[in-house]
Amino acid sequence: MSAIPKITMYLTGVCPFCHMAERLLRSKGVAAIEKIRIDLDPVQRDEMMMKTGRRTVPQIYIGERHVGGFDDLSALDKAGELDPLLAPDILKNV
Repeated sequence: MSAIPKITMYLTGVCPFCHMAERLLRSKGVAAIEKIRIDLDPVQRDEMMMKTGRRTVPQIYIGERHVGGFDDLSALDKAGELDPLLAPDILKNV
């Protein structure tokens, strides 16, 4: 059985949009999110800005795909495009 893609989220501890993004992902069945706290580690903040070209959090990756922040994640969900991104790899090849 294949798992859903790895979810990575750059975030801060006090960001309401980070919490909303996590709630949305959890509602889709995501059990594990790799959280990178940029408020605790300035090096991680610099890495996030270099990788994404953005300064705001959250910055979310599904697998290797940068999907952006909460607004971007929510827009993907509303467009029906989030569920396919979260589908296990085995279902993507059917």
